[in-house]
Amino acid sequence: MALTNTGSEAEPVEQSSHSEIEQHSTKVLMLGALGVVYGDIGTSPIYAFREALHASAGGNVANRGDILGVLSLIIWSLTITVTIKYIMFVLRADNRGEGGVLSLVALARNSFPTRSAVILGIGIVGAALFFGDAVITPAISVLSAVEGMNVVTPTFQPYVVPLTLAILAIVFAVQRFGTGGVGLVFGPATALWFLAIGLSGLNHIMDDPEILLAISPHYIVSFLVNSPEVAFVTVGAVFLAVTGAEALYADLGHFGRKPIVLAWLAIVFPCLLLNYVGQGAFVLANGGVVGHPFFEMNEGWMLIPMVVLATAATVIASQAVISGAFSLTRQAVQLNMLPRFVILHTSEKQSGQIYLPRVNLLLALVVMLLVVGFGESSRLASAYGISVTGNMLVTNILLFIVMTRIWKWPVGVAVSLMALFAFVDTGFFAANIVKVFEGGWSSLAIAAVIVLTMWTWIRGTRYLFEKTRRNEIPLDFLAGNLLKKKPHLVSGTAVFLTSDPLSAPTALMHSLKHYKVLHEQNVILSVVTAPQPVVPDSDRVKMETVNELFMRVTLTFGYMEQPNIPRALAICRKQGWKFDIMTTSFFLSRRSLKASPYSGMPVWQDKLFIGLARTAADATEYFQIPTGRVVEIGTQVAV
Repeated sequence: MALTNTGSEAEPVEQSSHSEIEQHSTKVLMLGALGVVYGDIGTSPIYAFREALHASAGGNVANRGDILGVLSLIIWSLTITVTIKYIMFVLRADNRGEGGVLSLVALARNSFPTRSAVILGIGIVGAALFFGDAVITPAISVLSAVEGMNVVTPTFQPYVVPLTLAILAIVFAVQRFGTGGVGLVFGPATALWFLAIGLSGLNHIMDDPEILLAISPHYIVSFLVNSPEVAFVTVGAVFLAVTGAEALYADLGHFGRKPIVLAWLAIVFPCLLLNYVGQGAFVLANGGVVGHPFFEMNEGWMLIPMVVLATAATVIASQAVISGAFSLTRQAVQLNMLPRFVILHTSEKQSGQIYLPRVNLLLALVVMLLVVGFGESSRLASAYGISVTGNMLVTNILLFIVMTRIWKWPVGVAVSLMALFAFVDTGFFAANIVKVFEGGWSSLAIAAVIVLTMWTWIRGTRYLFEKTRRNEIPLDFLAGNLLKKKPHLVSGTAVFLTSDPLSAPTALMHSLKHYKVLHEQNVILSVVTAPQPVVPDSDRVKMETVNELFMRVTLTFGYMEQPNIPRALAICRKQGWKFDIMTTSFFLSRRSLKASPYSGMPVWQDKLFIGLARTAADATEYFQIPTGRVVEIGTQVAV
């Protein structure tokens, strides 16, 4: 029968097969999203409800109104901040499939070119706050999970910090192997985690069914009105339940919107609600005594497996935010907010799987210092909220620009929606900012260092560019003179890398000065970063002939791409230039910078910029040029 099918009869079979493949792919991506996207927010039940009850009760015993009020705050925070804001709206603001605060910056700057400096400043603050979150998340997550052993036996207390440091050391040590292999177990392990916490909560809801009334928001109003003196601090602790929400947007490019949304609605959100409600019922049934409800309601044989599973889940959550920090750093480098870093690709299939050795080392040192300095997850919780809430406020500002200028929404609709988000996020931010002296200063200090570093690098590179341009000769003028009076020509092609294609590169001038020869073909090459994650090969190369001796070539890469100059130049063959790597020499200028009192920057900032420039990765390695084809020419510049 199958042999007699006509084309029209076979078509539904083909569509069905395609549909099955698409469904299978979505399920795989959903599983992956569980491990990477929801690792952070999925481990919040370990400490969020406990910290919020401690804050509301001011001690170890909470009354019924406090318990219902705190639980209602958590339920509605998850609903408004995650489900409505991020799932329904923020995930739609993708930059050609990529997410994250710097993707949003690139999107907003495109629509607001006349005030792009302001948008860039907002983006720098958002990126800095993300790094503040990236160091606190591994510290508080792993520390809180290991503290679960205290429930098994109090004699374990002296070993909590050493074991936490050992786990973190292993986490950062294995980064060099990439997330590809480890990622295979992330999804299933996190799926098991969500199933376990959902069932754990479900088992205890019937301890006191009245806890289900917490779904009504009037308990929030009653709690805020009846306990105004502790409401502010409690809201700050409740925010711990939604930390990790920004990861939904940051990891958009890895999984796509549909798998992230489906994973939240089908698995993550229901399991989180069940666990929080179960914790509330457990505390109510035990007279309001606030111990460590997450672990205490897993009695008997279930306790140790839950502690082990919690530790595994927190390691996964830590891995997710570390990978996010690598991706954000690469975006910042491509957007010229930071000096070049050595970037190692750990997967042949996924370009987003990268490893930055220097960033990894810095993260490890800061995370371990936080664990040693704070010692307990309760103390570290005070430092947690400021950077995340600040990041959410930055997202609100950029999202409003996208809504009004790109989506062309009516201003009234955008303002109304943003007012809801801003009201919630500002409340969280205000409740967390008061904890500056209790530990919040640490995340602000980290963010301030990042802002200062980015600002110095952007400012310094601009001054250096302007100073270099003043001292350089226009390329068209030099090319015309060399055509009239040609020096001795040698065979082959010389490629001169420069950030200013209108001026004669320093390497070219020094080459003429010292060697007094010129290649038969000379290419002035500029590499620029597009405000989009990936650039198609059709838009990669722009060629312009200056005269028979010189040619300008501009290579454009997306901010999520790793520049590969030889591979990009091979595209030029389609446009008439027969590029051959074996007959081409690449000339690079290696600048030796010295501080100058006349640079326009303070001397301390001059020295910081010079220090950053010295840490920059070698241009040959960064642009993936074969070392045997590179000539570096040194020059000294005062900045």
